[in-house]
Amino acid sequence: MSSAASHSDDAPVTVVGIGADGWEGLSPAGQRALLGAEVVIGAPRQLGLLPPECRGERVAWPSPLRPAVPGLLERYAGRGVCVLASGDPMFFGIGRTLTGVVGAERLRVLPHPSSVSHACARLGWPLEETEVVSLVGRPVATLAAALHAGRRLLALSAGAATPAEVAALLRDRGYGPSRIRVLEQLGSERERQLRGTADTWSHPAGDPLNVVAVECEPAEGTPRLPNIPGLPDESFEHDGQLTKRQVRAVTLAALAPTPGELLWDIGAGSGSIGIEWMRTHRGCRAIAVERDPVRAERVARNAERLGVPGLRVVTGSAPRVLAELPAPDAVFIGGGATAPGLLDACWAALPSGGRLVANTVTLESEALLAERYRRHGGELVRIGVSHAVAVGGFTGWRQAMPVTQWVATKRD
Repeated sequence: MSSAASHSDDAPVTVVGIGADGWEGLSPAGQRALLGAEVVIGAPRQLGLLPPECRGERVAWPSPLRPAVPGLLERYAGRGVCVLASGDPMFFGIGRTLTGVVGAERLRVLPHPSSVSHACARLGWPLEETEVVSLVGRPVATLAAALHAGRRLLALSAGAATPAEVAALLRDRGYGPSRIRVLEQLGSERERQLRGTADTWSHPAGDPLNVVAVECEPAEGTPRLPNIPGLPDESFEHDGQLTKRQVRAVTLAALAPTPGELLWDIGAGSGSIGIEWMRTHRGCRAIAVERDPVRAERVARNAERLGVPGLRVVTGSAPRVLAELPAPDAVFIGGGATAPGLLDACWAALPSGGRLVANTVTLESEALLAERYRRHGGELVRIGVSHAVAVGGFTGWRQAMPVTQWVATKRD
């Protein structure tokens, strides 16, 4: 019985990581699994790396890949199946999808060094101190949230055009002086590097199998954008409908984002709350609900500019559009609290442990928040912010409109 078949009871699918070095770079266990497989599934490029001795049926992944996985595995159920994956299957790879389909206990994973491991070895960068951003199937704007002076980034490329797209984004975001190195065909005999800066990048498109290394250096005058809440107000394009910096920082602290959670940002305005929620961690998700189409488009532009293009923007009036949305872990109401049924609909949508934060500056909305505070508990606070301004030849305080904030956690 072959090695792959001998694991069929516990692991009907064996996943073999393979690099640009092909068959010769595989471990003995990986080679045995592929030699014994009845069916090998992979990308055409990966299947082409196998020698004639691998006699199993070769099946190329269809496009789009992820929706096809369950049906393809079902078609070959009961046969010895191997899946080829690039590098480490569990690092931005097919391993995550397969685990969700068949379960970790029925999956045998034989990893290969990832392109990130190879790149850090070539560059002399400590892996644990290097930020990795995948641009495979993601907008290049995703990289913008990771830009900080002195930071080392590795971008996993979507193809040959990615290096030029990364250079263009760096220039656009004020990081033109950043050094770029493109590492192609890592681990193979065709490995090579291209060097330059974002400002001067002129290399033609090269090998599609590449990783882009960036040493971030901002141009003079580029604003510093921290990951903690409270970006400068001028970071956002807005028409005045903006939760101001100090109040925004307090609001995000009350919302308490944690990785993987989903926020509803109701009455999004410029989208600042949802955007800063997503910037706290790459796993945080947000849906911005805005009834004004012009503002909704502005929210999307702000999200792209600030590195969270995955922010979903829903144009429509709440609570009418809320029934179509996935259940949130937290809700922020920044506008429209007086809309009939809005507060109750948001509260009903929250699971136990979910948080609701509502801000208002009007007496009418304040009365509604006070009533919900009596009903559900939580905290009712008033936030006052004053700014120093010139008063003739002296300096005095100018107070902004006070914000009443209700913060509550749902307990069933």
